[in-house]
Amino acid sequence: QVRLVESGGGLVQPGESLALSCKATGDAFGLYDLGWFRQAPGSEREIVASISRTGGRPFYADSVKGRYTISRDNSKDTVYLQMTSLKLEDAGVYFCAASRFFGWDRASQFDYWGQGTQVTVSS
Repeated sequence: QVRLVESGGGLVQPGESLALSCKATGDAFGLYDLGWFRQAPGSEREIVASISRTGGRPFYADSVKGRYTISRDNSKDTVYLQMTSLKLEDAGVYFCAASRFFGWDRASQFDYWGQGTQVTVSS
């Protein structure tokens, strides 16, 4: 098992940047594919980005391509999400997730979840 704790959320204005981190404890971090999801009020949880256990095969939702970057540091048991040019519609609770077998583009592929961190985009 792996426990995930997100950090870095906050309030930003449109066009600004924000960086999220997710620290894992427990099982070997390098065994897991990792993903970032977000959920806006009244909406379903949606994939934002994912990355394989080796750091390759990054996936991005169309809505964030070119603006978000997912990365991981297996030596620090941490996955990151760098968000730039933030838009009002990027707001929501951002969740980190881990998949022991194959995590790519949907929530059902991920086994472990963090509690989430709030990102608010407001002018």
